[in-house]
Amino acid sequence: MAEPTDTRVATRARIVEVAARMLSVEGPAAVTTRAVAEGAGVQAPTIYRLFGDKEGLLEAVAEHVMAAHVAAKTAQEAEAVAADHDPLDDLRTSWMAQIDFGLAHPAVFRMLSDPARALRSPAAASGQRVLESRVHRVATTGRLRVSEQRAVALVQAAGIGTIQVLLATPVERRDPGLATSLYDAVLGQILSDLPAPEDDGTSAAVVAFRTLAPRLEALSPPERRLLAEWLDRVIAAGG
Repeated sequence: MAEPTDTRVATRARIVEVAARMLSVEGPAAVTTRAVAEGAGVQAPTIYRLFGDKEGLLEAVAEHVMAAHVAAKTAQEAEAVAADHDPLDDLRTSWMAQIDFGLAHPAVFRMLSDPARALRSPAAASGQRVLESRVHRVATTGRLRVSEQRAVALVQAAGIGTIQVLLATPVERRDPGLATSLYDAVLGQILSDLPAPEDDGTSAAVVAFRTLAPRLEALSPPERRLLAEWLDRVIAAGG
């Protein structure tokens, strides 16, 4: 007789919660099918039936932890938009929250830093969309002098690198100002209101206008696409 769907979902959630606690407190080595089964009050075959193997369980745990983190970021982004917060303040807050998350959940961070896992992770994709939204808000203010895509990539790459360096450094030797310094360095690359060689402000104006191109209803869809293509070429050429 097949297990009722509600029971199956509840059992899966309980197993993931138990494994998540083990992963957070003791690390990946502690997450054995036997230990998780005992903690969740199920038989080991149940884990194999629901997750395939230990690797499948770990992926489910990583997704669960990351999804909770992204849900909080999504809610914060919605609140920030509604309250018309300064986009740069929100981007900095998001950066620091991501650094803190990576340091607090090293096993999850390492698993989702694997490109193959990240590409198939709904939570990682949602997190990417939150970052894109925050960068887009900066672009609409006219302060971005590179394309939104490049700005997102720079912020993301610097964040991942910062977490990796800090995790590879003993806690007592970590530089407490590293994350802030790297974030400021990224701002120096993407913002128009910080010193930039050979930039007269044209790039920022073009980037800001690019955010409006898809919404110019006076133009037909093909015309809007063509305008966006032209603006992307100007941005790529540096203004």
